[in-house]
Amino acid sequence: MSPELETLPGETALTDSEQGTELVAAETASPAPDAAPDQPADAAVAAPQRPDQAEMPFAIVQGKAVTDLPKDLYIPPDALEVILEAFEGPLDLLLYLIRRQNLDILEINVAEITRQYMAYVEMMSAMQFELAAEYLVMAAMLAEIKSRMLLPRSSEEEEDEEDPRAQLIRRLQEYERFKQAAEDIDELPRVGRDVFHASAQAPDRNLTRPEPDVDLKELLLALSEVLRRADMFESHHVTKEKLSTRERMGQVLDRLAHKQFMPFVQLFTVEEGRLGVVVTFLAVLELIKESLVEIVQNDSFAAIHVRARTQ
Repeated sequence: MSPELETLPGETALTDSEQGTELVAAETASPAPDAAPDQPADAAVAAPQRPDQAEMPFAIVQGKAVTDLPKDLYIPPDALEVILEAFEGPLDLLLYLIRRQNLDILEINVAEITRQYMAYVEMMSAMQFELAAEYLVMAAMLAEIKSRMLLPRSSEEEEDEEDPRAQLIRRLQEYERFKQAAEDIDELPRVGRDVFHASAQAPDRNLTRPEPDVDLKELLLALSEVLRRADMFESHHVTKEKLSTRERMGQVLDRLAHKQFMPFVQLFTVEEGRLGVVVTFLAVLELIKESLVEIVQNDSFAAIHVRARTQ
């Protein structure tokens, strides 16, 4: 209820008929057995029990308490509650009863609703301003409908003009649809509330590494130590010669076996380079030493020929 109330909704003032009934019950009640004879009779009447919190009415419509909330009506926890002569309770329930034609709008004091709404806005502005804005639309619709109901209309206008309460019903139905859609959307998973994206910040690659404070003499000592350790891992590798003198001696004999004389220069090839010349020359010398070939030259500075020695 609104904080302006001094009594609870279930503690409203009794009507004249209710007061009379309570007085008759008090007069006819018998005194308690343990009561003293000189004790007043009204002291024997038991004090009325306060209703349970679960049975407290949440609205009063034309003097009747409403304890059951309609199944097709949702009232927010911080709903605006109005206090009028014909109605006390949430504004949502008031619009619901007008829509169902259970309450005449002409009995509603719209000016009082506006005054209480302004007090509600001042109270809710710092908490739930969106909820207060929703009730502003409701209060404006009530004012419009009541003004149209109070204005005099001719019979022709009454036939042509639509009942203003029907327009309220359509707007309330549309309001309920949007309200339900908003609740359905709010239940969907939301990024940042229900779902969180995995993210990681990349490290800064433009890091400046300070140069170590090292003397040049220390660098030279470290270099000499590295070179000394490198020498310890060196090993001697034996590689096969590409040109063998013994193999070249066999090759020369094979070439001379089918020829009687062969120019000495034809035993050398340019592709083998200097190493081939040296190996071939040494092979010919070894063959001459072993008397396997002989060298023939007719004149000085003439061409030298080689032939295999016959047995």
